[in-house]
Amino acid sequence: MERIRKIIATNLTGKKVLLLFLLTNIVYAVMLTVTIPKTMTFSNGLKLLDMMPLGYDLEYINTLFETLGENGRQVYLTNQLPVDMIYPFLFGISYCLLIGFFLKKLNKLDSFFFYLCFLPLIAGIADYLENFGIFTMLYNFPDFSPFTAKVTNVFSVVKSMTTTVFFIALIITLLMLGISKIKERRKTSANTV
Repeated sequence: MERIRKIIATNLTGKKVLLLFLLTNIVYAVMLTVTIPKTMTFSNGLKLLDMMPLGYDLEYINTLFETLGENGRQVYLTNQLPVDMIYPFLFGISYCLLIGFFLKKLNKLDSFFFYLCFLPLIAGIADYLENFGIFTMLYNFPDFSPFTAKVTNVFSVVKSMTTTVFFIALIITLLMLGISKIKERRKTSANTV
C-alpha cells in the first residue's frame, strides 16, 4: 500500500493533474458528441448499455441489439467501444490523481482519506469489465449466455455506483478545501489588522 501511496504522491503536480484531466474530458466529449450519438442513430431512442446507471436485464439487451440491427451493432463494436476502451484508463488515473491533489492540499493524503483515490480506479476497472461484456454479447449476438448479461450488468452498476460515490467525495473534498481557504484568509487578515 505504501508503494501505491508513493506512486500517487509523486505524480500530484498541478500540470500533470491538469493535463490528464483535460485529456480525459476531451475523450469523454468525443464519446458524448460523436460515438454515442452515432451509435444511437440505430437505437430508436433506446439507451446504450454503458449509459444505464441502474442496469438492465436480458430482455432489454436483446431488444436494444435487435433494434440496433447489424449496422448499429457494428458501429457499437467499431466506434463506441474502441473509444470507451481508452476512457476508463484515463478516468481512473486522472481522477485518482485529481482527488489526491486536493487531499494533499488539505494535508489529508496520509490519512484514511487516501483510500478515496481508489474509487476512480475501481470505476475504471468496472468500466473495462463492462466493456468486455458488451463486446462479448455484441460479437456473439444472438447467441450470448444469460450469465454474460448478468455479470456485465453487475459491472455496469458497480461502475455507476462507484463513480457516483467518487463525485460526491470529490465535491465534499472541494468544499473542505474551500472552507479551509476561507479560514486561512480570515486568519491572515486578522493578523494583519
